[in-house]
Amino acid sequence: MSKLAHIYGVNAGYEARFERHLKHAVDEVWSWLTVNDKLKKWFSELSIDELREGGVIKFDMQNGDFEELKIVALEIGSVLEFTWDEDLVRFELYPESEGCRLVLLEKLTKLTDHTPRDIAGWDVCLDVIEVLLDGKTIESRTDVWKIKYEQYKEAIAALARA
Repeated sequence: MSKLAHIYGVNAGYEARFERHLKHAVDEVWSWLTVNDKLKKWFSELSIDELREGGVIKFDMQNGDFEELKIVALEIGSVLEFTWDEDLVRFELYPESEGCRLVLLEKLTKLTDHTPRDIAGWDVCLDVIEVLLDGKTIESRTDVWKIKYEQYKEAIAALARA
């Protein structure tokens, strides 16, 4: 299992930073972030409507409604940043000799009771991307999420107390 995100305070809130070193080329990893057929395999509720700065990613609320997430930064092959309710989610890819480094930042306006759920969810999503790239599967996303959720609840409670 991967190590937990680094969560820290910044001027206007908090950031959760995930970093993964993947044994796959930037173009291949980028396709898992931006091609709807691949995106559905690790985050089935998301679909990219318009892949451009100012474009839209749709979040299927599973009740017939869709929330539109705005793409606020896009550099093909290296940066995808979009709104996430009041927060921002940013994927960055950096080539490395053995593949690439994937960085995910969730820029949080405030810590809430829902924060550990979101962060644990992103962590599991990154695990799923990695195993899919490697041609494997995760036995139970829910079991992995439950473990990480408890760890993030503790980490965020400690951060809130600091």
